[in-house]
Amino acid sequence: MISLSIEDINAFVNGEVVGTTTHKITGLEQIQKATENQATFIGNRKFAALWKDSKASLAIINDNIDLEPGENRVLIKVKNADLTMAKLLESFTPATPHFEVDIHPSATIDPSAKIGDGSRVGAGSYIGKDVVLGNNVTIYPNVTILDETTIGDHTVVWSGTVIRERSEIGSHCIFHNNVSIGADGFGYRPSDDGRGLVKIPHIGNVVIGNAVEIGANSCVDRGKFSSTILGDGCKIDNLVQIAHNCVLGRSCIMAGSSGLAGSVTLGDGVMIGGSASIKDHTTIHSGATVGAGSGVMNDVAAGKTVLGYPAVDSREMLKQWVALRKLAR
Repeated sequence: MISLSIEDINAFVNGEVVGTTTHKITGLEQIQKATENQATFIGNRKFAALWKDSKASLAIINDNIDLEPGENRVLIKVKNADLTMAKLLESFTPATPHFEVDIHPSATIDPSAKIGDGSRVGAGSYIGKDVVLGNNVTIYPNVTILDETTIGDHTVVWSGTVIRERSEIGSHCIFHNNVSIGADGFGYRPSDDGRGLVKIPHIGNVVIGNAVEIGANSCVDRGKFSSTILGDGCKIDNLVQIAHNCVLGRSCIMAGSSGLAGSVTLGDGVMIGGSASIKDHTTIHSGATVGAGSGVMNDVAAGKTVLGYPAVDSREMLKQWVALRKLAR
């Protein structure tokens, strides 16, 4: 078990210590659930009132919050408690699953594949023809990586993930359980005789930049002609759909159950709320935000926030909701 003193913790977070405690800190927890050997965080004044009844011995708080530590308890004041929490969580992160050997005997690796120094491949995984894994790549059990795929250094691929042929994956990426990379896009046309649908082949691939994280059960489909592209630093939640030939800029965020139809373009830093849907061939320019549950039918200007179904300027939609509420009274 990890056990840190207040001095140990403050050496890491470099804040202002207020108060004293005899307790060691063995973990982190929400303010209402914490025990006397756990630390908690207060990054917003609305949670400050909960400190009085919390059993936590330590709270990391924003330095603009006025609060007393209390008996045998400590506050550490920092500029941004949320960012400090993220740093401190690294100190308490449990060890990752153990590999007895770097390459498990039950893994199937094509002789033409190249495995970099320090890379590990778990039980039951399949590495196809001409696949290239960089250095220190971790492939957990039961992962499938098909032909001619490249994966950069320090990328982690969790169990159940399937990476289809010719995908290009950057360094320091994380793919959580059951991610699908490079499946065919959803494309059909009516047959000449009008009696069925004809499947449209998708012959492109997927290109993913560096430091991209994709949540469990999310899908990124291959391009019809060229590539579906996710830029550096994109963060994708669970159960997200990114369709064929979409292009995401740098550091985009997509929350759970949101989806992009085919050939959507996102600029840098776009934020898509949970369960939002984006129509095909739409462009959402850099810095724009799409509210949760919204349906985007048209292009969105840079820096704009849209909301509703169909999505419009958030201020306009809020006015509409207020007017409807008044009519309903």
